[in-house]
Amino acid sequence: MGLSEKKKTVLETGKRKTAIAKAIVRPGKGRLWVNDYTIESLTPEFARMKIMEPLIVAGDRAKSVDVKVSVDGGGVMGQAEATRIAVARGLVSWTKSSELRKSFQAFDRVMLAGDQRMSEPKKFGGPSARRRKQKSYR
Repeated sequence: MGLSEKKKTVLETGKRKTAIAKAIVRPGKGRLWVNDYTIESLTPEFARMKIMEPLIVAGDRAKSVDVKVSVDGGGVMGQAEATRIAVARGLVSWTKSSELRKSFQAFDRVMLAGDQRMSEPKKFGGPSARRRKQKSYR
């Protein structure tokens, strides 16, 4: 028995609102799974297109790796955008290419930097962050 060679993998995360995505990048044939579903079977189509953006911008670099993403929390679009961030960061750290990083930043800076906006916390005296209870003086 020879020495077992450990396969190269990269782990990256992406966050959007309350959705958190973890991407595992391995050598492969350019496939992408999100929560054990192939990218082709994901709905709605707009969310699928959002997730595909980093693969399209990366071009041929994305054809030599397989990406598995597990995403949890949030809604459909929040999960899609968290997945998009995780995939983009994974491809950049896999290739170690400053050229790819620059092309992602030129296309959309959020792909690598993330979106820091969060929902405002609820305060006392009302049902939501800004809304207060109504007053009636009669």
